[in-house]
This record gives sequence, structure tokens and C-alpha cells, in this order.
Amino acid sequence: MITDQVPVLLHATDTITHAGVTAALRSRPEIRFADEDSGEPAVVLVIVERLNEEARQLLRSLQCAGHAGVVLVAGEVEDSELLDVVGNGVSAIIRRADATPDTLVRLVKAAAVGEGALPPDLLGRLLSRVSRLQRDVLRPNGWDLAGMSQRETRVLRLVADGFETKEIADQLSYSERTVKSILHDITNRFQLRNRAHAVAFAMREGLI
Repeated sequence: MITDQVPVLLHATDTITHAGVTAALRSRPEIRFADEDSGEPAVVLVIVERLNEEARQLLRSLQCAGHAGVVLVAGEVEDSELLDVVGNGVSAIIRRADATPDTLVRLVKAAAVGEGALPPDLLGRLLSRVSRLQRDVLRPNGWDLAGMSQRETRVLRLVADGFETKEIADQLSYSERTVKSILHDITNRFQLRNRAHAVAFAMREGLI
């Protein structure tokens, strides 16, 4: 009996593609198609020809639903779409022309354990766009890729070191009100509960 099958939900832009992919993957022992209404964490396999607004809305809704991962199969992905796609929670991308049953199963299994995968040329283009974003937009404005400023990072490091508000203010030559405001902004922006949660988040994300 197979106990480690990955539950999969399939979204395709047309019924023929949906039927074809279902037929190709239904017999694979590594995966099983899940019930849309079951509520269990599943990997979502999204197959589209173009990343139009309808496809982007679907990806955003899937991200909000908290699925185990999203594998995107697309006819083509433009450079300008890469950051948006990754930002919408897609963990693996493959072109339709390269999407064999074996490859889809491999990507689904990778997404299920939190791993990502992109074709080498797309990965190179994504890294290039991230580099330009950091160089031209974030760094000149004192921000990093996580959306946290340098002064916010400094405050969180001192909180992690056990300093109280007044001590942080004295070290950074800020007012206590400014320190409290910085911490309030951080907890609100990232939906964190308190200072301890903020420190744990920053450490987990490699920010401090």
C-alpha cells in the first residue's frame, strides 16, 4: 500500500488539457488527485498558455488558500512576469513544451517538500531581475529584498540581543518613540504578534 502519495489539484485553462494531463498522471503511484473541497494541503498543478490577468488572479487566490505548493506549466514566461509569478507563491515553473509526465511528477514531489525548480535560463533571468531590483530600487532607498530597512534591521538585532526600548534608543541615537514606532511598523507589515515573534521571523528569514 502506498502511503506517501502527494495529493494534487489540477487547474488547466481548457478541458482538453485538463483531461489529457489527468489521463497521463492518474496511473502514477507517486501522486493522487485530491478532492477540491477536502481541505487537505495539496500541490496545485496550474497549466496555462499565457500568464494573462485570469491566470495571475488564479495564482494569487491559490497563494491565499495556503496550498502545499504550486507548479506552473506555461507556454512562455516573459522576464517581466518572473518576479510576479514567484511572488505569487509559485515554487516550480516549466514550459509546456518540456512538460512530460515524468517531469511533472518530479516537480510536484519537489514542491510538496518545499523545494523550488526553474529551467536554468529562467533562473538566470530571475536572478538578473532581482539583482537589478536590489541595485536600482531597494538599495538606493535603504531597503532589502525582504522589505525591511537597514534601521529596522538594526533595531531588531538589538531586541534579539535583549536590549530594552530605552537602551536601543540610546545606542542608535533615536527617541524611545521612534524605536516603538519602528517595531510597530515591523509587526504590522509582516502581521507579527509581538517583539519575540518579530525576532523569530527575522532570524528565520536570515535578516539578523
